[in-house]
Amino acid sequence: MAGLALEKRIKAFDRLSGFMAAVAHKNLEKVPAGLENFYAHFQQLIPQLYDYNGWFAEEFVRYQLGALAEATTRHNIDKWLEPYKDAFQDKDFDSTVAVVMAGNIPFVGFSDYISVLISGHRLLAKLSSKDTYLPKAITRVLLAIEPRFEPYITLTEEKIAGYPFDAIIATGSDNTARYFEYYFGKYPNIIRRNRTSVAVLTGEETHEELEALADDVFLYFGLGCRNVSKIYLPKGFDLDRLFKAFYRYRHLVNYNKYANNYKYNRAIMLVNRERFLDNGFVLLKEEDLALVSPTGVVYYQFYDDLNNVPSYLEAYREKIQCVASNAQVQGFNAVPLGQTQRPMLWDYPDDINVLDFLKNI
Repeated sequence: MAGLALEKRIKAFDRLSGFMAAVAHKNLEKVPAGLENFYAHFQQLIPQLYDYNGWFAEEFVRYQLGALAEATTRHNIDKWLEPYKDAFQDKDFDSTVAVVMAGNIPFVGFSDYISVLISGHRLLAKLSSKDTYLPKAITRVLLAIEPRFEPYITLTEEKIAGYPFDAIIATGSDNTARYFEYYFGKYPNIIRRNRTSVAVLTGEETHEELEALADDVFLYFGLGCRNVSKIYLPKGFDLDRLFKAFYRYRHLVNYNKYANNYKYNRAIMLVNRERFLDNGFVLLKEEDLALVSPTGVVYYQFYDDLNNVPSYLEAYREKIQCVASNAQVQGFNAVPLGQTQRPMLWDYPDDINVLDFLKNI
């Protein structure tokens, strides 16, 4: 559209990045000029989100805003868009892309949100009932930065079946994915399913590196697809090293929803006489086959030879979002420990390139 060229879209999101960084770090002096009133609103809103969704702890909302801000700096947006700039210059908001967002972590659908808008498509976003306030608040800031986006953004909590659209990106569980395929299979689509992440340790990790792994495990209470739910360990690894590294997240047991899950899973294991280790806020359980651990539980599996681990993982490739490791894991692009929850825009969920998809809509 004339007047909202790609460069203007990029500048708008770069400015939004600066605002989110200021909010994340409570730094009023870094708020872009003209957005001070929004900053004050966010300082009130963020603690209140926990009242609406007991998984949206303030510390994790701020962490997410900081991660999104880092991913959407001008430098990172330019790097992400470099192969597509010519294609997206010609997009003029004449196609609508529906995005069905999940609600497991705060504004988890932001990467789809920016992808649709910056590529020159109209956005029809079906918000999760668990996460409506933050996407709406961030959109108000974006429209204050660039009002010309206003006709091209529709946020709704209703079913999208009554809205016209040309393509769809939907994220949900394995069950909802079947629903999406049934109803929306006739449209160009990206439909995502349940995934989780794993870590592979060599035994040579420092305490600081294991503390970084704790971020991969416990951020957002472990609810994200990029959270590590299972750890592969060399035989003989001292599990107490994990408990010591995890200890800085002991406060999670003070959150009701997490505590209830931890206690429930502990009770189930006791009743079933299963073997597990317990440090008062997380359970470690040896599990050779299962990949996805319940909230408050982390699975682990010992290996004899690191070179054999890729063969274990290959059987679960379609279920693994990230492999966290400071070692080379053959056949997988390992993410350094502590970085699974700081994806860049080019770290696409399910390894499906969203910009390639949008380029052809």
